[in-house]
Amino acid sequence: MIETERLVLRPPVKADHPALYAMWADPVVMADLGPVKDAAASAATLARHDGYRADGLGFLSVIRKEDGAVLGFCGLKRGDPPNPIAGQVEAGWMLGQAYWRRGYALEAMRAVLDWGWANFDAPQIVAITAARNAASRAMMVQLGMAYVEGGDFDHHAFAVDDPLRHIVTYRITRPSVSRE
Repeated sequence: MIETERLVLRPPVKADHPALYAMWADPVVMADLGPVKDAAASAATLARHDGYRADGLGFLSVIRKEDGAVLGFCGLKRGDPPNPIAGQVEAGWMLGQAYWRRGYALEAMRAVLDWGWANFDAPQIVAITAARNAASRAMMVQLGMAYVEGGDFDHHAFAVDDPLRHIVTYRITRPSVSRE
């Protein structure tokens, strides 16, 4: 579990499913991320992330402390094959649209990155998104990530003519430790 001033980040529980499933079924939320998911696809996403927990990774439910609302899903996982980031620690996030533009994603992901540096010896953490996803790209920059020249690729899960197929990669390197 990770706590911030306004949020609790923890592995999803069954009570989180309706809010997460609704987020993944929302065409506005998914517009730059991929196809909307039905209940079966949402359950499969949660199961896939449970599989990352053996490595100490996996995305977490984002819970607002003040009222217990499930705002979204974020965390770290290993990049999946056959993508060029396969095996690297990958960051990701998404929130229900009712919670956009309130700083929740930035707050959650700053805490996740801090947690990642404290718990893993990875020299860097990467994030990927569709090239057209300006909001995610801006967030990556706010997190201190930089665009990786030569890190663009076509994502195998999208059709050749799908505008989400063209992916960009950003990365942040491990902060140096002050020896004061």
